[in-house]
Amino acid sequence: MAFSTQDSDEVLSEINVTPLVDVMLVLLVVFIVTAPLLTNAIPINLPKTEAVAPPEQKDPLVVSLDGAGTLFLGKEEIQPEQLEGRLADAKARDAELRVQLQADDGVNYGEVARAMAAIERAGITRLAVITAR
Repeated sequence: MAFSTQDSDEVLSEINVTPLVDVMLVLLVVFIVTAPLLTNAIPINLPKTEAVAPPEQKDPLVVSLDGAGTLFLGKEEIQPEQLEGRLADAKARDAELRVQLQADDGVNYGEVARAMAAIERAGITRLAVITAR
């Protein structure tokens, strides 16, 4: 603590932060202790229901590029020029069509970009790019 003497008329300009730190630590302990108690403050008996099956989702259409740059739609090998037309036909049959794009990490990025552009031109807005962890 800083004490001033009676014979000195100078103003003490140092702030003692120790009491502030003590108060903040006490508040922190109070919040740590009370926070878990706040989550179960109101006891509620929830009604029992029967399990409901989740809505059925259609499998996405998979567009794949292997290491050699060969393009596949599902399991079928196609030419890059055919991709946009085939996807547009699939989009016409299903307005909620989802597409997954998988590409080997050795494929030139230009091939992947061309496939993505064809998917966009076909009107597909739900595209997922699949990667390995």
